[in-house]
Amino acid sequence: MVRSWVGGDLTSREWSLLEPHLPPSGGRGGRWNDHRTVVNGILFRVRTGVPWRDLPERYGSWKTVYERHRRWSADGTWDRLLQAVQADADLAGRVDWGMVGVDSTSCRAHQHAAGARKARPCVPKKRTAPRHHRPDEGLGRSRGGLTSKIHLAGEGGCRPMALLITPGQWGDAPQMIEVLDRIRVPRPLVGRPRSRPDHVSGDKAYSSRRNRRYLRRRRIKHTIPEPRDQRANRRRRGSAGGRPAGFDRERYRRRNEVERTINRLKNSRAVATRYDKRAYVFHGTVTAAAVRLWLRP
Repeated sequence: MVRSWVGGDLTSREWSLLEPHLPPSGGRGGRWNDHRTVVNGILFRVRTGVPWRDLPERYGSWKTVYERHRRWSADGTWDRLLQAVQADADLAGRVDWGMVGVDSTSCRAHQHAAGARKARPCVPKKRTAPRHHRPDEGLGRSRGGLTSKIHLAGEGGCRPMALLITPGQWGDAPQMIEVLDRIRVPRPLVGRPRSRPDHVSGDKAYSSRRNRRYLRRRRIKHTIPEPRDQRANRRRRGSAGGRPAGFDRERYRRRNEVERTINRLKNSRAVATRYDKRAYVFHGTVTAAAVRLWLRP
């Protein structure tokens, strides 16, 4: 039986968009608990950041909710759900490919996020490692303590297109290519998934020859300011330094869109502060928050 709607849970409209893409219930081991109840429990925890054991009773057993979230994080179900809702939005013309911004944000890791076992985890019922497993568990140590960093690409409608979890001290520029390579929006009526935006923006941290060469090779227009030291080095080299990088100040005004995307993601307390020990589980947590953003009007 599906429980009545509670504030913060999926609305009937949102559930109708998500339900067709969920994995089938049941199978060996008995009948699964209702998907809608469990998904609402996962989203409640993502939104509030409460410990799993403190989930309200209306969502059923906390362990059932946690195990399904962990399973879906390990086998890539959350990634497939994100691509599915993105495909639905693209089919309805609600994806702004005209400007995709790349940025990152640091998340303070709670003390509960430390202390994961050194042994490599496995996908439940399989011998393979989770899709987004990292030996470093995406945790970095600095004077501020443990931190993780979320690198993401966001479209003009302030919704995430792709994301990557790294330790907090990792730089932004080296991750730009991997983040853009993760953009894959299926197009069932056309053919191959779309992975190339019309325009990409980034701040000075993403200004490197490697990134600009990658964007030119893929024929993606970009607006990335050139730092002062890079301009001086190019001028010092003369003709060998190459031509100045183009910069459209008016287009760069849309830079705020990716920053607003990050703010919307971090409204979820389990994203703003990392509580998950495993990097792949935290990746699933952030992806679940992204799926919720895509389901909203």
